[in-house]
Amino acid sequence: MALDNGLAIRAPHIAATGKFEVHRRNRSLSQGNDNDRDDERLVSGSDDFTLHLWRPLRESKPIVRMVGHQQLVNSVAFSADGEHIASASFDKSVRLWNARTGAFLHTFRAHVGAVYSVVFSPDSRLLLSASRDATLKLWHVRGRKLKADLPGHADEIYAIDWAPDGSHAASAGKDKIIKFWHH
Repeated sequence: MALDNGLAIRAPHIAATGKFEVHRRNRSLSQGNDNDRDDERLVSGSDDFTLHLWRPLRESKPIVRMVGHQQLVNSVAFSADGEHIASASFDKSVRLWNARTGAFLHTFRAHVGAVYSVVFSPDSRLLLSASRDATLKLWHVRGRKLKADLPGHADEIYAIDWAPDGSHAASAGKDKIIKFWHH
């Protein structure tokens, strides 16, 4: 089975307004002030076990290469507050990074299978990961600890997301079941 590698963008002016226009000729965005555009970042995860942090509107090359995973990177996500990046890997780990500098902060380990997906809660306090081991793990970002182990799927979990208000999350996987998790 093939999974996509991760790509995430942090664009404060788009998040705040929900509107943007792409100019095809120079591939730039037309809304937001210059400070917002300077803050725009993109992170990519790769089969070569690395992540790259980019400023796509300022530079054509990555600003930093982030290393540490021992197998391919499946998923990446920015926290809503723009402080952190999370990455999920076939190496059974979730890594936490500084979203401004790309500096490594912490490795979360509790999965016994490849980690397919990560997503931050809307308030950026919690991180949810989904795995081949048929579990979700809920992590406390600041405390750097496992908050809850969420078994319940019968097989691999491929997709996860939070409700916009953070009251619950949803997961779906190979068992063809969608589960809702209230917190």
